[in-house]
Amino acid sequence: MKQRITVLGSTGSIGGNTLDVLARHPERFEVFALSAATQVDMLLAQCAQFRPRYAVMASAPHAQALADKLQAQGLNTQVLTAPDALETIAAHPEVDAVMAAIVGAAGLAPCLAAARAGKRLLLANKEALVVGGEVFMRAVRQGGATLLPIDSEHSAIFQSLPQDPTTWAQRVEKIILTASGGPFRSRAAATLRDVTPEQACAHPNWVMGRKISVDSATMMNKALEVIEARYLFGLAPAQLEVVIHPQSIIHSMVQYRDTSVVAQLGTPDMRVPIAYGLSWPERITSGATALDFHALSAMTFEAIDDHGHPERFPGLRLAWHALEAPTGTTAILNAANEVAVAAFLERRIRFDQIHAVNHATLEAIVPAQPDSLLDLLALDAQARAAAQQLAARMAP
Repeated sequence: MKQRITVLGSTGSIGGNTLDVLARHPERFEVFALSAATQVDMLLAQCAQFRPRYAVMASAPHAQALADKLQAQGLNTQVLTAPDALETIAAHPEVDAVMAAIVGAAGLAPCLAAARAGKRLLLANKEALVVGGEVFMRAVRQGGATLLPIDSEHSAIFQSLPQDPTTWAQRVEKIILTASGGPFRSRAAATLRDVTPEQACAHPNWVMGRKISVDSATMMNKALEVIEARYLFGLAPAQLEVVIHPQSIIHSMVQYRDTSVVAQLGTPDMRVPIAYGLSWPERITSGATALDFHALSAMTFEAIDDHGHPERFPGLRLAWHALEAPTGTTAILNAANEVAVAAFLERRIRFDQIHAVNHATLEAIVPAQPDSLLDLLALDAQARAAAQQLAARMAP
């Protein structure tokens, strides 16, 4: 029997790669629902190819435009426009698995809905854990959901850990997340104030959306991944480490108590962790190119503190700061970063001011123990408002 899949954020990089993998295995998977923010024509083309039952767009005008075009082409996909439409397609009784690939805090509510409904949840949305934290993990436990990480680093860790999670605490010494270092790994820290959005979005190894590309350039993506790993794998913050590995061949590692290290290697292609999440515990073809060890260049590693990295990537340390601060601090950090990155992409602040906005927002707000989605959304809104004000004051 085919698995029915909902893809949240189908027009983004992860969503597109997910549909590529699904198209390779029509005997195993059926696309049940798709969602997008504003790209009407791309979602229309996806609906024409995969014939989902439902499609969701972020705004009513975009949804109406999609519905009109679907009707004109004689396609039967139903367009949903209700405020909770994303939650509807994430928790629908006929859905088996949900690919959560919506960027930002907007993906939190449908992720929670899928978790409560006990779905196989393929998590490519960092914010569900960074913002949701224990609230999200509690929903996963109570709903009996299967949570599978799709970020290449967290998928690598998951593949390198024992199958029985109850043994992790006794066996694992630490988790080592690898980072490419982004486009500015070797750039003098003093020159970062002059970085343009185009330069920040030119990642040397991965093809990604603009927001996550900027996060990679600031290493804030790695800070968010440290927070995500803390909740996914249940280890203490002190057991989480980051090492720079420019080639992006080793995607992350687990060091055990006996000092053995287990790593997952592969080409930098997101279809590999996507295929693993879709088929777990089995393996299916992903479409990625296999590693050719004969042609493989040398693999190198650098400590974060080498060559002035603390000055170049000051945001990375905010991960441990937020994890040791009151509950909800990670949600503040995420909201501030989304605002700061948007301001940078719109050329309202400089690249080096992204960290300044994030740090100042953390200093400005003390969270009050969020215990529900409403609490988290209120905290998110409060942090965004503060970050917007701070970014406006810093405008060059």
